[in-house]
Amino acid sequence: MSVVVLGLSHKTAPVSVRERFAFGGEEHDRVVADLAQRPGVDEACIVSTCNRVEFFVRAPEPGDAESAIRQLIDALPQGPFAEAEPYLYRYADKEAIRHIFRVASSLDSMVLGEPQILGQVKTAYQAAKRAGAIQGPLDHLLTASFRVARRVRNETGIGQMAVSISYVAVELARKIFGELDGLNVLLIGAGKMSEAAARHLHSAGAQKVFVANRTLERAKKMAEQFQGTPVPWHCLHETLTQADVVIASTGAPGFILTKETARGVIAARRHKPIFLVDIAVPRDIDPEINDLDDMFVYDIDDLQQVAEANLEKRRQEAEQAESIVEEEVDKVMHRLRALQTAPTIVQLQKRLESIRTGEIERHRAKLSGLTPEQEQAVEALTKAMMNKVAHPPIAHMKRLASHPDGLRFVEAVKRAFGLTRS
Repeated sequence: MSVVVLGLSHKTAPVSVRERFAFGGEEHDRVVADLAQRPGVDEACIVSTCNRVEFFVRAPEPGDAESAIRQLIDALPQGPFAEAEPYLYRYADKEAIRHIFRVASSLDSMVLGEPQILGQVKTAYQAAKRAGAIQGPLDHLLTASFRVARRVRNETGIGQMAVSISYVAVELARKIFGELDGLNVLLIGAGKMSEAAARHLHSAGAQKVFVANRTLERAKKMAEQFQGTPVPWHCLHETLTQADVVIASTGAPGFILTKETARGVIAARRHKPIFLVDIAVPRDIDPEINDLDDMFVYDIDDLQQVAEANLEKRRQEAEQAESIVEEEVDKVMHRLRALQTAPTIVQLQKRLESIRTGEIERHRAKLSGLTPEQEQAVEALTKAMMNKVAHPPIAHMKRLASHPDGLRFVEAVKRAFGLTRS
Protein backbone atom coordinates (compact mmCIF):
# COMPACT_ATOMS: atom_id res chain seq x y z
CA MET A 1 0.00 0.00 0.00
CA SER A 2 1.23 3.50 -0.84
CA VAL A 3 -0.22 6.86 0.15
CA VAL A 4 0.39 9.41 -2.59
CA VAL A 5 -0.10 13.18 -2.82
CA LEU A 6 -0.06 14.80 -6.25
CA GLY A 7 -0.87 18.49 -6.41
CA LEU A 8 -0.12 22.09 -7.21
CA SER A 9 -0.36 25.15 -4.95
CA HIS A 10 0.43 28.85 -4.61
CA LYS A 11 4.06 27.78 -4.13
CA THR A 12 4.33 26.13 -7.55
CA ALA A 13 1.59 27.48 -9.82
CA PRO A 14 0.17 30.91 -10.73
CA VAL A 15 -3.49 31.58 -10.05
CA SER A 16 -4.33 31.16 -13.75
CA VAL A 17 -3.25 27.50 -13.49
CA ARG A 18 -4.76 26.88 -10.05
CA GLU A 19 -8.17 28.18 -11.06
CA ARG A 20 -8.17 26.14 -14.26
CA PHE A 21 -7.58 22.83 -12.49
CA ALA A 22 -9.81 23.56 -9.47
CA PHE A 23 -12.92 21.52 -8.72
CA GLY A 24 -15.98 22.78 -6.88
CA GLY A 25 -19.48 21.78 -5.84
CA GLU A 26 -21.09 18.87 -7.65
CA GLU A 27 -18.13 18.58 -10.02
CA HIS A 28 -15.82 17.93 -7.05
CA ASP A 29 -18.04 15.12 -5.73
CA ARG A 30 -18.30 13.55 -9.20
CA VAL A 31 -14.55 13.74 -9.85
CA VAL A 32 -13.52 12.22 -6.51
CA ALA A 33 -15.99 9.35 -7.01
CA ASP A 34 -14.59 8.80 -10.52
CA LEU A 35 -11.00 8.75 -9.27
CA ALA A 36 -11.75 6.22 -6.51
CA GLN A 37 -13.25 3.82 -9.05
CA ARG A 38 -10.29 3.85 -11.43
CA PRO A 39 -8.03 0.78 -11.69
CA GLY A 40 -5.14 0.88 -9.24
CA VAL A 41 -6.86 3.29 -6.82
CA ASP A 42 -8.12 2.01 -3.46
CA GLU A 43 -9.14 5.35 -1.87
CA ALA A 44 -9.12 9.00 -2.91
CA CYS A 45 -9.76 12.51 -1.64
CA ILE A 46 -9.40 15.83 -3.49
CA VAL A 47 -8.67 19.12 -1.70
CA SER A 48 -9.45 22.06 -3.98
CA THR A 49 -9.17 25.67 -2.76
CA CYS A 50 -8.12 28.99 -4.29
CA ASN A 51 -4.52 28.24 -3.26
CA ARG A 52 -4.17 24.50 -3.93
CA VAL A 53 -5.52 21.50 -5.84
CA GLU A 54 -4.30 18.24 -4.33
CA PHE A 55 -5.11 14.57 -4.89
CA PHE A 56 -4.71 12.28 -1.87
CA VAL A 57 -4.70 8.67 -3.07
CA ARG A 58 -4.11 5.24 -1.58
CA ALA A 59 -2.88 2.77 -4.19
CA PRO A 60 -0.81 -0.43 -4.41
CA GLU A 61 2.10 1.59 -5.87
CA PRO A 62 2.82 5.33 -6.35
CA GLY A 63 2.85 4.83 -10.11
CA ASP A 64 -0.68 3.39 -10.01
CA ALA A 65 -1.96 6.56 -8.34
CA GLU A 66 -0.26 8.96 -10.74
CA SER A 67 -1.42 6.98 -13.77
CA ALA A 68 -5.03 7.10 -12.53
CA ILE A 69 -4.85 10.85 -11.86
CA ARG A 70 -3.30 11.47 -15.27
CA GLN A 71 -6.08 9.54 -17.03
CA LEU A 72 -8.72 11.33 -14.92
CA ILE A 73 -7.52 14.84 -15.79
CA ASP A 74 -7.01 13.97 -19.46
CA ALA A 75 -10.70 12.99 -19.58
CA LEU A 76 -11.89 16.28 -18.00
CA PRO A 77 -12.35 19.75 -19.52
CA GLN A 78 -9.54 20.96 -17.21
CA GLY A 79 -7.06 18.73 -19.07
CA PRO A 80 -4.78 17.78 -20.58
CA PHE A 81 -2.66 16.58 -17.67
CA ALA A 82 0.53 17.61 -19.50
CA GLU A 83 -0.34 21.28 -19.02
CA ALA A 84 -0.49 20.86 -15.23
CA GLU A 85 2.59 18.65 -14.98
CA PRO A 86 5.26 21.42 -14.85
CA TYR A 87 3.59 22.80 -11.70
CA LEU A 88 3.02 19.51 -9.86
CA TYR A 89 4.72 18.12 -6.75
CA ARG A 90 4.62 14.48 -5.72
CA TYR A 91 4.93 12.85 -2.31
CA ALA A 92 4.65 9.18 -1.36
CA ASP A 93 4.21 7.29 1.90
CA LYS A 94 5.86 9.07 4.86
CA GLU A 95 6.45 12.29 2.91
CA ALA A 96 2.82 12.23 1.74
CA ILE A 97 1.53 11.77 5.29
CA ARG A 98 3.76 14.58 6.51
CA HIS A 99 2.43 16.85 3.75
CA ILE A 100 -1.21 16.06 4.59
CA PHE A 101 -0.58 16.87 8.26
CA ARG A 102 1.23 20.12 7.39
CA VAL A 103 -1.58 21.24 5.07
CA ALA A 104 -4.29 20.59 7.69
CA SER A 105 -2.20 22.41 10.31
CA SER A 106 -1.80 25.45 8.00
CA LEU A 107 1.99 25.07 7.92
CA ASP A 108 1.87 24.99 4.11
CA SER A 109 -0.58 27.88 3.71
CA MET A 110 0.04 31.20 1.98
CA VAL A 111 -0.71 32.87 5.33
CA LEU A 112 1.04 30.74 7.95
CA GLY A 113 -1.36 29.68 10.69
CA GLU A 114 -4.59 30.68 8.94
CA PRO A 115 -7.54 28.61 10.21
CA GLN A 116 -9.59 28.23 7.01
CA ILE A 117 -7.59 25.35 5.50
CA LEU A 118 -8.61 22.88 8.21
CA GLY A 119 -12.27 23.47 7.39
CA GLN A 120 -11.49 23.06 3.69
CA VAL A 121 -9.74 19.72 4.27
CA LYS A 122 -12.68 18.56 6.39
CA THR A 123 -15.08 19.55 3.60
CA ALA A 124 -13.02 17.53 1.10
CA TYR A 125 -13.01 14.56 3.49
CA GLN A 126 -16.80 14.70 3.92
CA ALA A 127 -17.28 14.84 0.14
CA ALA A 128 -15.04 11.79 -0.30
CA LYS A 129 -17.02 9.95 2.39
CA ARG A 130 -20.31 10.77 0.64
CA ALA A 131 -18.89 9.45 -2.61
CA GLY A 132 -17.69 6.22 -0.97
CA ALA A 133 -14.14 7.13 -1.99
CA ILE A 134 -12.55 6.55 1.43
CA GLN A 135 -13.22 3.76 3.88
CA GLY A 136 -9.85 2.45 5.09
CA PRO A 137 -6.33 3.69 5.87
CA LEU A 138 -6.78 7.01 4.02
CA ASP A 139 -9.84 7.66 6.20
CA HIS A 140 -7.68 7.09 9.29
CA LEU A 141 -4.99 9.38 7.91
CA LEU A 142 -7.33 12.28 7.24
CA THR A 143 -9.02 12.05 10.64
CA ALA A 144 -5.53 11.90 12.18
CA SER A 145 -4.68 15.13 10.32
CA PHE A 146 -7.59 16.85 12.07
CA ARG A 147 -6.21 15.72 15.43
CA VAL A 148 -2.74 16.99 14.49
CA ALA A 149 -4.17 20.36 13.44
CA ARG A 150 -5.96 20.68 16.79
CA ARG A 151 -2.74 19.87 18.64
CA VAL A 152 -0.85 22.52 16.67
CA ARG A 153 -3.59 25.06 17.34
CA ASN A 154 -3.81 24.25 21.06
CA GLU A 155 -0.14 23.72 21.87
CA THR A 156 1.41 26.59 19.89
CA GLY A 157 0.58 30.24 19.32
CA ILE A 158 0.70 29.93 15.55
CA GLY A 159 -2.82 31.27 15.06
CA GLN A 160 -2.93 33.85 17.83
CA MET A 161 -1.20 36.84 16.22
CA ALA A 162 -2.99 38.84 13.53
CA VAL A 163 -1.15 38.95 10.20
CA SER A 164 -3.69 40.50 7.83
CA ILE A 165 -3.87 44.29 7.66
CA SER A 166 -7.62 44.33 8.31
CA TYR A 167 -7.41 42.04 11.32
CA VAL A 168 -4.39 43.89 12.76
CA ALA A 169 -6.62 46.97 12.88
CA VAL A 170 -9.15 45.01 14.95
CA GLU A 171 -6.49 43.73 17.36
CA LEU A 172 -5.13 47.25 17.86
CA ALA A 173 -8.66 48.48 18.57
CA ARG A 174 -9.01 45.71 21.14
CA LYS A 175 -5.81 46.89 22.88
CA ILE A 176 -7.15 50.44 23.08
CA PHE A 177 -10.72 49.70 24.14
CA GLY A 178 -10.50 46.25 25.69
CA GLU A 179 -13.79 44.68 24.65
CA LEU A 180 -15.25 45.87 21.36
CA ASP A 181 -18.88 45.33 22.31
CA GLY A 182 -20.96 48.45 21.84
CA LEU A 183 -18.40 50.44 19.83
CA ASN A 184 -19.43 52.57 16.85
CA VAL A 185 -17.41 52.27 13.63
CA LEU A 186 -17.20 54.88 10.88
CA LEU A 187 -15.97 53.91 7.41
CA ILE A 188 -14.79 56.86 5.34
CA GLY A 189 -14.66 55.61 1.76
CA ALA A 190 -15.78 52.23 0.48
CA GLY A 191 -12.55 50.34 -0.23
CA LYS A 192 -12.14 46.57 0.04
CA MET A 193 -9.62 46.72 2.89
CA SER A 194 -11.75 49.06 4.99
CA GLU A 195 -14.73 46.81 4.33
CA ALA A 196 -12.74 43.80 5.56
CA ALA A 197 -11.68 45.63 8.74
CA ALA A 198 -15.25 46.72 9.39
CA ARG A 199 -16.44 43.14 8.90
CA HIS A 200 -13.97 41.92 11.54
CA LEU A 201 -15.00 44.69 13.94
CA HIS A 202 -18.68 43.97 13.39
CA SER A 203 -18.23 40.25 14.09
CA ALA A 204 -16.17 41.11 17.19
CA GLY A 205 -19.12 42.99 18.68
CA ALA A 206 -19.10 46.53 17.28
CA GLN A 207 -22.58 47.93 17.76
CA LYS A 208 -23.09 50.23 14.82
CA VAL A 209 -21.40 50.91 11.48
CA PHE A 210 -21.62 54.26 9.69
CA VAL A 211 -20.45 54.59 6.08
CA ALA A 212 -19.52 57.96 4.60
CA ASN A 213 -18.70 58.35 0.92
CA ARG A 214 -18.69 61.19 -1.55
CA THR A 215 -21.17 59.11 -3.58
CA LEU A 216 -24.12 58.42 -1.28
CA GLU A 217 -25.28 55.44 -3.32
CA ARG A 218 -21.99 53.63 -2.68
CA ALA A 219 -22.29 54.45 1.01
CA LYS A 220 -25.78 52.96 1.06
CA LYS A 221 -24.63 49.80 -0.71
CA MET A 222 -21.84 49.10 1.78
CA ALA A 223 -23.93 50.07 4.81
CA GLU A 224 -26.46 47.40 3.84
CA GLN A 225 -23.80 44.70 4.41
CA PHE A 226 -23.59 45.64 8.10
CA GLN A 227 -27.15 46.76 8.67
CA GLY A 228 -25.43 50.12 9.10
CA THR A 229 -26.16 53.77 8.39
CA PRO A 230 -25.09 55.65 5.23
CA VAL A 231 -23.76 59.15 5.90
CA PRO A 232 -23.91 62.03 3.42
CA TRP A 233 -20.47 63.55 2.89
CA HIS A 234 -21.44 66.92 4.34
CA CYS A 235 -22.35 65.18 7.63
CA LEU A 236 -18.91 63.57 8.02
CA HIS A 237 -17.53 65.78 10.81
CA GLU A 238 -20.73 65.53 12.81
CA THR A 239 -20.66 61.72 12.56
CA LEU A 240 -17.02 61.65 13.68
CA THR A 241 -18.12 62.69 17.14
CA GLN A 242 -20.18 59.46 17.42
CA ALA A 243 -17.45 57.12 16.21
CA ASP A 244 -15.07 55.15 18.43
CA VAL A 245 -13.18 53.58 15.51
CA VAL A 246 -12.63 55.38 12.19
CA ILE A 247 -11.33 53.56 9.11
CA ALA A 248 -10.38 55.92 6.28
CA SER A 249 -9.71 54.82 2.71
CA THR A 250 -10.80 57.44 0.19
CA GLY A 251 -7.87 58.09 -2.13
CA ALA A 252 -8.42 61.84 -1.72
CA PRO A 253 -5.46 64.07 -2.75
CA GLY A 254 -5.17 65.70 0.70
CA PHE A 255 -6.12 65.19 4.36
CA ILE A 256 -9.83 64.83 4.94
CA LEU A 257 -9.27 65.05 8.71
CA THR A 258 -6.91 67.76 9.92
CA LYS A 259 -5.46 68.32 13.37
CA GLU A 260 -7.66 71.37 13.89
CA THR A 261 -10.85 69.44 13.06
CA ALA A 262 -9.71 66.58 15.28
CA ARG A 263 -9.43 68.95 18.27
CA GLY A 264 -13.10 69.82 17.88
CA VAL A 265 -14.06 66.14 17.55
CA ILE A 266 -12.28 65.04 20.73
CA ALA A 267 -13.72 68.00 22.65
CA ALA A 268 -17.24 67.07 21.53
CA ARG A 269 -16.56 63.48 22.66
CA ARG A 270 -15.48 64.75 26.11
CA HIS A 271 -12.07 63.14 25.52
CA LYS A 272 -13.48 59.66 25.04
CA PRO A 273 -10.74 57.78 23.07
CA ILE A 274 -11.02 57.48 19.31
CA PHE A 275 -8.99 55.06 17.17
CA LEU A 276 -8.24 56.18 13.60
CA VAL A 277 -7.01 53.70 10.98
CA ASP A 278 -5.68 55.36 7.84
CA ILE A 279 -5.22 52.77 5.09
CA ALA A 280 -5.33 55.29 2.25
CA VAL A 281 -2.38 56.19 0.03
CA PRO A 282 -2.00 59.16 -0.04
CA ARG A 283 -3.06 59.42 3.59
CA ASP A 284 -6.48 60.70 4.57
CA ILE A 285 -5.65 61.60 8.19
CA ASP A 286 -3.07 64.13 9.35
CA PRO A 287 -0.45 62.10 11.29
CA GLU A 288 0.04 65.03 13.69
CA ILE A 289 -3.36 64.13 15.18
CA ASN A 290 -1.43 61.45 17.07
CA ASP A 291 -0.06 64.28 19.26
CA LEU A 292 -3.53 64.91 20.68
CA ASP A 293 -4.58 63.17 23.86
CA ASP A 294 -7.07 60.32 23.43
CA MET A 295 -6.57 60.12 19.66
CA PHE A 296 -4.67 57.14 18.23
CA VAL A 297 -3.70 57.18 14.53
CA TYR A 298 -2.22 54.22 12.62
CA ASP A 299 -1.43 54.34 8.91
CA ILE A 300 -0.84 51.47 6.46
CA ASP A 301 2.88 51.28 7.27
CA ASP A 302 2.17 51.02 11.00
CA LEU A 303 -0.29 48.19 10.40
CA GLN A 304 2.12 46.43 8.04
CA GLN A 305 4.91 46.56 10.63
CA VAL A 306 2.64 45.00 13.25
CA ALA A 307 1.54 42.35 10.75
CA GLU A 308 5.17 41.51 9.86
CA ALA A 309 6.16 41.30 13.54
CA ASN A 310 3.24 38.97 14.20
CA LEU A 311 4.11 36.86 11.17
CA GLU A 312 7.65 36.46 12.51
CA LYS A 313 6.19 35.26 15.82
CA ARG A 314 4.08 32.75 13.88
CA ARG A 315 7.22 31.51 12.12
CA GLN A 316 8.84 30.93 15.51
CA GLU A 317 5.77 29.05 16.71
CA ALA A 318 5.85 27.02 13.50
CA GLU A 319 9.10 25.37 14.62
CA GLN A 320 7.24 23.79 17.53
CA ALA A 321 4.35 22.93 15.24
CA GLU A 322 6.71 21.10 12.85
CA SER A 323 7.94 19.00 15.80
CA ILE A 324 4.35 18.04 16.62
CA VAL A 325 3.78 17.04 12.99
CA GLU A 326 6.90 14.84 12.96
CA GLU A 327 5.84 13.14 16.18
CA GLU A 328 2.39 12.42 14.79
CA VAL A 329 3.76 11.21 11.45
CA ASP A 330 5.90 8.61 13.26
CA LYS A 331 2.89 7.47 15.30
CA VAL A 332 0.70 7.06 12.23
CA MET A 333 3.41 5.29 10.22
CA HIS A 334 3.90 2.77 13.03
CA ARG A 335 0.14 2.24 13.30
CA LEU A 336 -0.27 1.77 9.54
CA ARG A 337 2.56 -0.73 9.36
CA ALA A 338 1.08 -2.66 12.28
CA LEU A 339 -2.36 -2.63 10.64
CA GLN A 340 -0.91 -4.02 7.42
CA THR A 341 1.63 -6.50 8.85
CA ALA A 342 -0.50 -8.60 11.23
CA PRO A 343 -3.36 -9.32 8.76
CA THR A 344 -0.85 -10.08 6.01
CA ILE A 345 0.97 -12.63 8.18
CA VAL A 346 -2.34 -14.35 8.94
CA GLN A 347 -3.33 -14.30 5.25
CA LEU A 348 0.05 -15.72 4.24
CA GLN A 349 -0.18 -18.57 6.75
CA LYS A 350 -3.72 -19.40 5.59
CA ARG A 351 -2.66 -19.25 1.94
CA LEU A 352 0.26 -21.62 2.44
CA GLU A 353 -1.83 -23.99 4.55
CA SER A 354 -4.45 -24.01 1.79
CA ILE A 355 -1.76 -24.90 -0.76
CA ARG A 356 -0.40 -27.67 1.49
CA THR A 357 -3.76 -29.30 2.21
CA GLY A 358 -4.83 -28.87 -1.42
CA GLU A 359 -1.79 -30.71 -2.68
CA ILE A 360 -2.29 -33.54 -0.17
CA GLU A 361 -5.91 -33.90 -1.29
CA ARG A 362 -4.87 -33.84 -4.95
CA HIS A 363 -2.56 -36.79 -4.32
CA ARG A 364 -4.83 -38.54 -1.83
CA ALA A 365 -5.39 -41.52 -4.14
CA LYS A 366 -1.65 -42.21 -4.29
CA LEU A 367 -1.42 -41.98 -0.49
CA SER A 368 -4.29 -44.38 0.23
CA GLY A 369 -2.02 -47.16 1.33
CA LEU A 370 -0.21 -45.19 4.00
CA THR A 371 -0.39 -46.28 7.59
CA PRO A 372 -1.59 -43.75 10.22
CA GLU A 373 2.03 -43.23 11.26
CA GLN A 374 3.06 -42.52 7.66
CA GLU A 375 0.15 -40.06 7.21
CA GLN A 376 1.31 -38.23 10.34
CA ALA A 377 4.81 -38.14 8.88
CA VAL A 378 3.50 -36.61 5.62
CA GLU A 379 1.55 -34.03 7.64
CA ALA A 380 4.62 -33.12 9.67
CA LEU A 381 6.88 -33.02 6.60
CA THR A 382 4.59 -30.77 4.52
CA LYS A 383 3.89 -28.45 7.47
CA ALA A 384 7.62 -28.13 8.09
CA MET A 385 8.18 -27.27 4.43
CA MET A 386 5.45 -24.63 4.48
CA ASN A 387 6.79 -23.12 7.71
CA LYS A 388 10.25 -22.85 6.14
CA VAL A 389 8.75 -21.09 3.11
CA ALA A 390 6.74 -18.71 5.32
CA HIS A 391 9.47 -17.91 7.84
CA PRO A 392 11.67 -15.53 5.80
CA PRO A 393 8.90 -13.16 4.59
CA ILE A 394 7.17 -13.22 8.00
CA ALA A 395 10.39 -12.52 9.88
CA HIS A 396 11.28 -9.75 7.42
CA MET A 397 7.82 -8.13 7.76
CA LYS A 398 8.20 -8.11 11.53
CA ARG A 399 11.68 -6.59 11.28
CA LEU A 400 10.41 -3.87 8.94
CA ALA A 401 7.45 -2.96 11.17
CA SER A 402 9.26 0.21 12.25
CA HIS A 403 11.05 0.86 8.95
CA PRO A 404 9.88 3.39 6.31
CA ASP A 405 9.88 0.63 3.64
CA GLY A 406 7.75 -1.71 5.76
CA LEU A 407 4.48 -1.03 3.94
CA ARG A 408 6.06 -1.56 0.52
CA PHE A 409 7.47 -4.93 1.54
CA VAL A 410 4.04 -5.97 2.85
CA GLU A 411 2.55 -5.12 -0.55
CA ALA A 412 5.30 -7.07 -2.31
CA VAL A 413 4.49 -10.15 -0.19
CA LYS A 414 0.79 -9.78 -1.04
CA ARG A 415 1.53 -9.66 -4.75
CA ALA A 416 4.00 -12.56 -4.61
CA PHE A 417 1.55 -14.89 -2.84
CA GLY A 418 -1.68 -13.60 -4.39
CA LEU A 419 -3.08 -12.28 -1.12
CA THR A 420 -6.01 -9.88 -0.72
CA ARG A 421 -5.04 -6.17 -0.76
CA SER A 422 -6.60 -3.76 1.75
